[in-house]
Amino acid sequence: MFQYEKKLQYPVNIKNPNPKYAQIIISQYGGPDGELGASLRYLSQRFSMPYAELKGLLTDIGTEELGHLEMIGAIVYQLTRNLSIDEIKKSGFDKYFVDHTTGIYPVAASGAPYTVTTFQSKGDTITDLHEDLAAEQKARTTYDNILRLVDDPDVREPIKFLREREIVHYQRFGEGLRLATDKLNEKNFYAFNPSFDKKCNRK
Repeated sequence: MFQYEKKLQYPVNIKNPNPKYAQIIISQYGGPDGELGASLRYLSQRFSMPYAELKGLLTDIGTEELGHLEMIGAIVYQLTRNLSIDEIKKSGFDKYFVDHTTGIYPVAASGAPYTVTTFQSKGDTITDLHEDLAAEQKARTTYDNILRLVDDPDVREPIKFLREREIVHYQRFGEGLRLATDKLNEKNFYAFNPSFDKKCNRK
């Protein structure tokens, strides 16, 4: 059960609309390393995670990613509100506008619509945690790239906040991987499990 607090995790108050910025930032809404994929990844993986601590970690981070999705949606909305048709044409926002007007739609900066093939839920503790660690670094890199392209401090500050949260999530998943590895090694599973490996190596 989730408890929804009706305010953004970090305030978004953008004074100057900028459709060019919106076109790159929307990648963190529906792009290959964006917040939608992150929330679905963690909230899907949690069901098969065998340890309560890791199940809780995935639920907490997956829920937070939904809050980040909300922030990105607010940023894109504020960057595109009240645009004139001339501004839309000059900025190159017309390709998005023709399909979605200024509605928020999960799409990458490249224009590719969101697809669930951008994330994996394997049901294997170690595999899923490595997926999560890589995902957080890819999201951090995307935020780095956005910060290289965006000058407006009203946009940069919430983006910097989101980037910091990716680093914290990476650290939490690193702790989770160490916990899982210790537990699996106790059962002689992760390092080597003769009964299991024998079946895998059968000729």
